[in-house]
Amino acid sequence: MITTRRYALWPLIASILVVAAITGCGEATSDQPYAQLSGTVERVVDGDTIVVNLGDHIERVRYIGIDTPETVKPNAPVGCFGPQASHANKQLLPAGSKVRLVLDAEPRDRYGRLLAYVYAGGTAGKELFINADLVRRGYADTLRFPPNTSHAAQFAQLRRAASHDRLGLWQYCR
Repeated sequence: MITTRRYALWPLIASILVVAAITGCGEATSDQPYAQLSGTVERVVDGDTIVVNLGDHIERVRYIGIDTPETVKPNAPVGCFGPQASHANKQLLPAGSKVRLVLDAEPRDRYGRLLAYVYAGGTAGKELFINADLVRRGYADTLRFPPNTSHAAQFAQLRRAASHDRLGLWQYCR
């Protein structure tokens, strides 16, 4: 017997297969980078999640490699420095901001959110790397979740520096 729950997985499976085809089945090579998408920020959900209009559809995007304290998770208390992290994210990416999303090995999490490294402002190579900026300024901790680890070493270095300098949550919450 096929249950309704199994049917609910088909959109996620289809999305993963499409992105896998675009990205070469998850194998990154120097001449074939992971998929990149461009869009416009609709709204900031919290410190590490945004909603992006990709032109033909809207996606909830979770930042890869970082974690900010909770502010909107159902049945969870607001985390120390969570409101500040959400505010910082809103300052970096107000509604209407243009963003470039770079995917890694796995394009979606178990909740169906698109997983991405987020870049804003300027042209490729001269943009602000949002994930890294939030860690650098102490608004986010690192979250290593293989196989999406392309920037894990960079984020770990930024975390050590922010913690050492007692920036943001490292001053108020630890």
